[in-house]
Amino acid sequence: MPSPVPARLPDRYAVLGHPVAHSQSPFIHAEFARQTGQCIDYGRIECPLDGFAATVRAFIASADAAAGLGPARGCNITVPFKFQVLPLANRVSERASLAQAANVLRFDDDGWYADNSDGIGLMRDLRQGAGQSLEGRRVLLVGAGGAAAGVLGPLIEQRPALVCVANRTPAHADDLVQRHAALAATHGVVVKACGLDDTDAGYDVVINSSASSLSGAPVPVPAHVLGRNSLAVDLMYGPAAAPFLDWAAAQGARGRDGLGMLVEQAAEAFRLWRGVMPDTAPVLAALRARLGGAR
Repeated sequence: MPSPVPARLPDRYAVLGHPVAHSQSPFIHAEFARQTGQCIDYGRIECPLDGFAATVRAFIASADAAAGLGPARGCNITVPFKFQVLPLANRVSERASLAQAANVLRFDDDGWYADNSDGIGLMRDLRQGAGQSLEGRRVLLVGAGGAAAGVLGPLIEQRPALVCVANRTPAHADDLVQRHAALAATHGVVVKACGLDDTDAGYDVVINSSASSLSGAPVPVPAHVLGRNSLAVDLMYGPAAAPFLDWAAAQGARGRDGLGMLVEQAAEAFRLWRGVMPDTAPVLAALRARLGGAR
């Protein structure tokens, strides 16, 4: 009698961060897998602040068929490790190289491939979720950390008239702007840097990529940056984003949290790993319901 064919173990993925217990990525990728018929397992890994590279390698080495652990095929990277990814990769996407930060790793047979799906995720959500075109608009990007680095390139590619990067340390904003100068020139976009208190008034779109919402700090820019009917986007979601969204509403602006971006950047990572693009709309709706109608 022939031996039974062993069941295939799912390919494993995870999100690495510090902290990471709040991450909704396991739910999102489980929904993508169910929708597309992909055999994966996706978890969370709390990574020590001084042990990112070691944790990634331990995740890969943990594959054990006897213990029911399939091969590790990739991971997402969140705060505060996005700037630590590129030196570990054998190959780096153009957008990750420009950002000098990555939030996706794929473990290929010939080495690790690093990418950054943050920017394309935000652009898709602005177009599809918020119905917002950026072409010819004036955009304020608040913050110059890993999230800002990931979104600035794709933002420039939408051909706004102006992008101002405002940061507590203006030199960090200027470094980010200078790195994107050639791309901005190619697309005919004016890109400049300033301090948080030196911002112009009346932007069409204000994107908060700073850590202010995560840390519970006050909104980092003055109210004059918003005009009536401006779109104000916080890359955080849930209770963390509520103060920023309430502030925006008080100025007569439209507010949007980062939940749509979270789903869209995850979909791009899923496509990179599995070769199939999931339908994001039902997953975003399910996630908003799961979180009690996060804005």
